[in-house]
Amino acid sequence: MDRLKRNNVTVSGSGEQAMVFVHGFGCDQHMWRLVAPQFKADYRVVLLDLVGAGKSDLAAYHPTRYSSLSAHAEDLLAVLHELDLYNVVLVGHSVGATIAMLAAIQEPARIAQLILVAPSPRFLNDAGYTGGFEPADIEELLEAMNNNYLGWSGAITPVIMGHPDRPELATELNNSFCSTDPTIARHFARVTFLADNRADLALVRTPSLILQCANDTLAPQAVGTFLHQKLADSQLVVLDTSGHCPHLSAPHATTAAMQHFLRSKPTAHHE
Repeated sequence: MDRLKRNNVTVSGSGEQAMVFVHGFGCDQHMWRLVAPQFKADYRVVLLDLVGAGKSDLAAYHPTRYSSLSAHAEDLLAVLHELDLYNVVLVGHSVGATIAMLAAIQEPARIAQLILVAPSPRFLNDAGYTGGFEPADIEELLEAMNNNYLGWSGAITPVIMGHPDRPELATELNNSFCSTDPTIARHFARVTFLADNRADLALVRTPSLILQCANDTLAPQAVGTFLHQKLADSQLVVLDTSGHCPHLSAPHATTAAMQHFLRSKPTAHHE
């Protein structure tokens, strides 16, 4: 199948450099609508849906192939190949940030800068590492998804969004979760929440911006600090907002931090 159709790729904007956006779990490219258009004047803006999400080709989602995040990174690189893109600004949210990093490790020549929005290389706590969740918490979460996906979605999305004063944000995220195929969502959740990509961080050589929220249940501040320490060429910006989706809850601050990073023009140096 056509790689662009498979990932429901849309391209807009102008400019020599492309900016490619990768969404997080339970979301699709629509979640970037408050941020991505701000870059159309200067960049070729590329949006996509991970296989299994949004309007991607759901038939292409095979649990065996997508048993690790590297398969999504391969899909992302296939899109860059199809569009013949180099020198890309790659923007990823949450697990999409990990997928973006894996793509940058695999083909660093194609990616000039990484913008990691609420990233986490591991959601589980470990010896000397605060990920935010104990193993029992994740198993309980996954079991709740299996037992009642729609009920689980309604309960978890306000926690993820973190803005009880703005219930419409949690409603939007819940609607996105509920529009995702439950079988695929359960599988992708297990892959996402049990993944451990900490060892990959040392392989990232691409200049990176880490955008973290001040209060994020899914990715506490210790995670951002850890990433900043492990990513060789990184900047850490803590946004004054709550929740795990600053591109929805604080789009202006998110956009401003991205623009500041890009204006400073850190670019990868490839041998």
